[in-house]
Amino acid sequence: MIKLLGSMAALVVCAASAAPSSAQTADVARALGAAQYADWRPGPDWDRDIDVRCASEDYHYNLCQVDTGRGSSVSLIRQISDTRCIEGRTWGWNRGGIWVDGGCEAVFRVQRRWADAGPGAGPGPGPGPGGPGPDAGPWRPGPDWNRTIVLRCASEDYGYRLCQVDTGRGSAVRISRQFSKTRCVEGRTWGWNRAGVWVDRGCDAEFRIDRRWR
Repeated sequence: MIKLLGSMAALVVCAASAAPSSAQTADVARALGAAQYADWRPGPDWDRDIDVRCASEDYHYNLCQVDTGRGSSVSLIRQISDTRCIEGRTWGWNRGGIWVDGGCEAVFRVQRRWADAGPGAGPGPGPGPGGPGPDAGPWRPGPDWNRTIVLRCASEDYGYRLCQVDTGRGSAVRISRQFSKTRCVEGRTWGWNRAGVWVDRGCDAEFRIDRRWR
């Protein structure tokens, strides 16, 4: 009887030592999830053109939701409003859909395509590592890239203006000081993209760009 109990205790200790920890379990779950969805693709009906009508009512911002996916493009095919629809000023698009503002109303064509982001996707070869040669590999900017830039950008005569600065990827832009009486509202009277910071409708402000490469 004593020998039997000792054998059972040894089995319990062995099982406990073999049981994975919670961290190991989480790692396994993440690995299984990545393997399950790494090759996921949408159904055969994904790659098609979609026409979406989107209107800025009472000259207000409006987002018309449509999943553009990745590898897609959006173009204006018919303007309905008297207000001119100008990309980047009164209309634009992102992964969440198409946005309009300032009274723009139009029909937009979403050419929805699914593009694989496999090896080699992203910025092409450029100066430094990334081009041919012994230093080939993912391109990265120089050591002075990760820094804070302070930029003033003003909308003169209530017109659109783009103040060019390479924000790169992984950066963030915010207002540090407003000069104009016109309120600067992100997405309506100011915003930013890879090319720089834009302002419109009288917004005049100082912007802080925390430039980081990730």
